[in-house]
Amino acid sequence: MDQLTIHEKTGPNYRLLELAGVFDAYNLTEVSEKVYNYIKEKNVVLDMDKIISMDSAGTGVVLACINDGLEFGTKVFIMNPSDAAHHALERTGFYDTFFIIHSVTEVSDA
Repeated sequence: MDQLTIHEKTGPNYRLLELAGVFDAYNLTEVSEKVYNYIKEKNVVLDMDKIISMDSAGTGVVLACINDGLEFGTKVFIMNPSDAAHHALERTGFYDTFFIIHSVTEVSDA
């Protein structure tokens, strides 16, 4: 089982989760719990620049988190998806519906 590390930072209107490693069925609970706790009150930014592998369970978590944001009037942003994350998200067929950003400064513009 490969490890996923999560580093957290807080911005004025968002919570940033920097994800690094493998995002899969073995570690999706930790990500989904963190996002669910924050999405109720703030936008969440998932920095996926250092994702080396992402399976369908990982993409399922991202989609569920986006739906949670809709419920609470907040958004989940995907920042700088790595090639692995980009391909996993693209395979959903919904890539154009994700809020893809390149910098946290884009959160306030959304």
